[in-house]
Amino acid sequence: MSKQAKRQPPGEWNFSRILIVQTAFIGDVILVTPLIQRVAHLFPRAQLHFLTIPASRNLVETLPYLKRLWLFDKRGQDRGISGLWRLGTRLRAEQFDLVLVPHRSIRSALLAWLTRAPLRIGFDRSAGNFLFTHQVTYRQDRHEVERNLSLLTPLGIESPQKLFPEIVTTREDKQAVETWMRRSGLSDTFPLVVLAPASVWPTKRWPARYWGRLACQLLESGFQVALIGSKQDRFLLPQIRSICPEGLHSAMGELTLRQSAELIRRSQLLISNDSAPTHLGVAMRTPVLTIFGPTVPEFGFYPYGERDRVVQLENLDCRPCSIHGGKTCPREHFHCMIHLIPQIVFQQAKEILYENSKDSSGSSEKRNC
Repeated sequence: MSKQAKRQPPGEWNFSRILIVQTAFIGDVILVTPLIQRVAHLFPRAQLHFLTIPASRNLVETLPYLKRLWLFDKRGQDRGISGLWRLGTRLRAEQFDLVLVPHRSIRSALLAWLTRAPLRIGFDRSAGNFLFTHQVTYRQDRHEVERNLSLLTPLGIESPQKLFPEIVTTREDKQAVETWMRRSGLSDTFPLVVLAPASVWPTKRWPARYWGRLACQLLESGFQVALIGSKQDRFLLPQIRSICPEGLHSAMGELTLRQSAELIRRSQLLISNDSAPTHLGVAMRTPVLTIFGPTVPEFGFYPYGERDRVVQLENLDCRPCSIHGGKTCPREHFHCMIHLIPQIVFQQAKEILYENSKDSSGSSEKRNC
């Protein structure tokens, strides 16, 4: 580890502007919100800025702690060295005192360096760790939320016992979800289960036909079922509906990320691949069941709530095959998902739903800590 910042009580740090940089996937952005909360609480006088990608804007623009939201369009106008330099020049003009970089990419480290902030803290496993003034050990045995909070340790600040991700929905978000539910014919009388069958990475997707069978089993058990996802995820619908043609409601491409989170909040259970919706569910304090295939919970991206579970096939010698999952199974058999049949997932879902039904006050727990 490089030289340490002088350790002193948080109240003695006189920061005027702080920047947090997370330009990875949407799920990673959700998992950095506890760090945003923590910094805002510790340094209430500082202006807190957050830099992320355009796709994540809808999730974080309503957070009350942020003075300014910066967007890094790394595949558009900010592409390449020239775009990086232009954005870095604008950031430097803000004269940040502290930059925290949970993202382990070279571009995020370069942006932090371009700010010329006197304190730039990131992980030792970052591709650009040499650009930080202080490095923090990236611990594989900790949840990503806890790893992100550990970036404050060079300041002499220990992590709190537990913080959850946060998404702040608006009145308009709630109204949009209510309108969609009425239009879809969803009733307040019967419990709702939300399914999130998509993922950026193909091998992280539990087979579409399995989602169809799971939806049918839930419907036959008296639950309403809704699908969430983006417009780009709609290609999964024909195969899902070929197995479950009636009673299934799709919000794919019809709700924003925050509105999808609001729909999850109103449900009894979210079932998701190892992808961003898992963390939406945790943020909304709805029980989550996450399906793991090529990746494993030990990477630190498992659902974080007390009532959450994971379902996976144990003792496969080919798991994990990569950090993110890939486009195709490297052994061409896809056993981690193909052998994880719908009945296994349905049984886990039934157990969570039964446990949740015993707690008559469960709805009051669906609030962020």
